Amino acid sequence: MRKRKIWSVLLSVLLTAGLISGCGSNTGEDGAGSSGKTTINFFCWTEYMPQEVLDKFEDETGIHVNMSTYSSNEDMLAKVKSEVEGTYDVIVPSDYMIEQMASQGMLEELDHDALPNMSNIGSAYLSPSYDPGNRYSVPYQGGVAAIAVDTSKVNVDITSYDDLFDPALKGSIVALDDYRAVIGLTARSMGYSMNETNPDTLAEIEAKLLTLKDNIKLYDSDSPKSALISGDCTIGFCWGAEIALTMDEDSNYKIVYPSEGAYLFMDNLAIPKGSTHYDEAMQFINFILDPENSKMISEEFPYLNPNVKAIELLGDEFAGNEAKNPPQEVIAAGEYVTNLDPDTIAIYDEMWTKLKQ
Repeated sequence: MRKRKIWSVLLSVLLTAGLISGCGSNTGEDGAGSSGKTTINFFCWTEYMPQEVLDKFEDETGIHVNMSTYSSNEDMLAKVKSEVEGTYDVIVPSDYMIEQMASQGMLEELDHDALPNMSNIGSAYLSPSYDPGNRYSVPYQGGVAAIAVDTSKVNVDITSYDDLFDPALKGSIVALDDYRAVIGLTARSMGYSMNETNPDTLAEIEAKLLTLKDNIKLYDSDSPKSALISGDCTIGFCWGAEIALTMDEDSNYKIVYPSEGAYLFMDNLAIPKGSTHYDEAMQFINFILDPENSKMISEEFPYLNPNVKAIELLGDEFAGNEAKNPPQEVIAAGEYVTNLDPDTIAIYDEMWTKLKQ
């Protein structure tokens, strides 16, 4: 009896210890979760990947995906740099950030033999200037920083970025919390490039930028649609997909693509240097490129989708919706941001600080 009682106590202690250890991190150094499954760490933009897609990947492969999120490229870069190399297995940098990270040796080269679904990506999105040959990245989703307008409440005729500076719009705008986007819209409104480097020109841009301060009620890159749908703001400078979702909720809203040519972006799947699960990361990327899975993503987060096979599956409702699928003439007239030298970045940072003070 005593032996049995001692064994029961020991068993209880062991079970309790197991439960306690299970409350910590879901991965160990080998990336195995508490269930023994391999776990990959996925670092993605907020509201950009449906959990059901991650669950489907786990069901099909047995690989668990641990997703954490960020709100800007700069936040992502700082986090990746601050963590031990190999912490993340898949990340989603934008165009210019791919170029920057690759130049700093922060990305793994991709094994294209492991990406048969790469054939689903439209040729217009392959081998971009920021990553010739797609050595380090695969297009995921993209789009335009456009303008949302509540036509039932806004009396100003808005057709351009320049119209956002109208004093009549005081306290009505929710804007992206993104310095390249907001400074970029100001530059475009003046006929300059979003990638301007001339200090004298930047001084001109700053002077106009600061006049936008009173019109912006809040900055939000995560879910600007929330302020629009609630009525806290009646105008949004935000991603096209956020405007599309707003329009689905409130028919008073319309999307305006600025006449000066819009801010364009393309976010990409990439593997950071030192990933401890490179093969599983490649498997995950190829899974995302499957048309059915890409379709699931666009149904929940309707950004520009470079996967032409997925677009076919999404049908006319998606393809014909200019908020979800920007017209080609809008893309042709737009501009991507590029890497800037450190001295210019310092000027942009100072401009941004002044605007948000």
